[in-house]
Amino acid sequence: MDRRAPPAAPELPQRLPAEEKHLLSSLAAAHTLARVLRPCYGPQGRQKLLVTAKGDTVLTGHAAAILRALELEHPAARLLREAAQSQAEQSGDGAAFVVLLAQALLAQAERLLRAGLPRAQLREAYAAVAAETLALLPSLAVRALGPLEDPVWALRSVMNTHALWRTDHLAGLVAHACWATRELDGGFRPERVGVCALPGARQEDSCLLPGLALPGKPCGQVTMVLSGARVALLACDFGPARSLAPATPRLSSPEDLIRFRKGSESLIEKQVAQLAAAANVVVVSGDIDEKTLTHADKYGLMVIQVASRREMVYLSEVLHTPLTPYLLPPLEPGKCQRVYGQELGEALAVVFEWESPGTPALTLVLRGATAHGLRGAVQAAYSGIDAYFQLCQDPRLLPGAGATEMALAKMLSEKGTKLEGPNGPTFLAFAQALQSLPETLAENAGLAVPDVMAEMNGAHQAGNFLIGVGVEGIINVAQEEVWDTLIAKAQGLRAVADVVQQLLTVDDVVVAKKSPESPQDANPEPKKRHARPL
Repeated sequence: MDRRAPPAAPELPQRLPAEEKHLLSSLAAAHTLARVLRPCYGPQGRQKLLVTAKGDTVLTGHAAAILRALELEHPAARLLREAAQSQAEQSGDGAAFVVLLAQALLAQAERLLRAGLPRAQLREAYAAVAAETLALLPSLAVRALGPLEDPVWALRSVMNTHALWRTDHLAGLVAHACWATRELDGGFRPERVGVCALPGARQEDSCLLPGLALPGKPCGQVTMVLSGARVALLACDFGPARSLAPATPRLSSPEDLIRFRKGSESLIEKQVAQLAAAANVVVVSGDIDEKTLTHADKYGLMVIQVASRREMVYLSEVLHTPLTPYLLPPLEPGKCQRVYGQELGEALAVVFEWESPGTPALTLVLRGATAHGLRGAVQAAYSGIDAYFQLCQDPRLLPGAGATEMALAKMLSEKGTKLEGPNGPTFLAFAQALQSLPETLAENAGLAVPDVMAEMNGAHQAGNFLIGVGVEGIINVAQEEVWDTLIAKAQGLRAVADVVQQLLTVDDVVVAKKSPESPQDANPEPKKRHARPL
């Protein structure tokens, strides 16, 4: 009888110390979040079907929208989402970049911790390599937007990331709108360019309109105010107020009914007259009563119906006038030069024009056959506007398509092999994390990742750092005009470095104790959780 012990299971080179176990918990949360966003990274990324809290189905590949829709429980995942959303708000893009690179760095940190590197030394080494990466980044900026140069070539690659089709026509419109609204000193204010989405027609039918254009329609006989427009915004129905409490009038005779109707009509006419005395344009987000509209025509009041409350809020911010919840005149109406309706094929828009420096001077009216196509076009337009704003602050551009990440990885690897102590392995780990981004681009493009990475690495080792990942293999980003703004890339790297440093300092996850229930709350109603709307 053989009494030999069974062979022992292979062990890791170093056992992870007990106090480091919560880093693995953070890494698991980062892995899960990155697994959701990785297929959406890059221009060949796939789309997600999201079901909102209202039951609406949204098709999107925008990482920031996906992150907003997710309901996250783990604190590390929430920290990553906050960092990614901050990057998207500041730069207009880069949410997926932050999550994927942070996850790769955390995976490398786990490997270094398993090899025995103390946590304190790892944090110091990560801070050093992050500072070195940011210092190397400007050396890769080989192209810049000239002060009198057409920016369409610089915006095209940024906008192509968010649309299902090439955005040459759309990029030209965005470039023209941004160039036309530049200030005399060369600065640019993104709020000077508005974006309006109208369903129907083709993308090639998109156009520019002066002022601010919104989806809406004039409802009465007055369809334009060509000078001295005074605008009131009503967040209610344009008609008799709806009582919140049930009320039943007690009428004892036909005469009482006639007097009641005349009293209601006279009250409505009085309210419309008071409104017409303060404003000559009314924008309504609710229903419009036909009799009340007749009174508005009598007093020369232009009535506009807007379906989206978000457009009303935006109009309130631009006009500096509040939303009124009742059929009452505003204390201070918004002012602009002219207001008129504009027909665009079968669609209708309302245009507000003025020449104030803080108001939209041009509106990009986007057309599309589907809601999803329009949503992608809107996101592409905003990305182009944000990119032009960044280029006005710093005109330098970096190679796109993963070329910058690969070039940084090469430089960090070369320096890491020469360093001693903890900095050497950390530099190499940071380089490995950066290489995971072009690998993801190649994977999403359906390419053979090992072959593409081998070709790309050979080109970069030969000194050609303009080689990136394309649809069919490696490409020269200068010839294909694929660029990233230096500001956005630097902000993304800072965001990643900050969130990774935060997660490396965490030694425990503490959940606060729930407060005891009071007797009246012994059987509370179940609370519903809702994802934030897209």
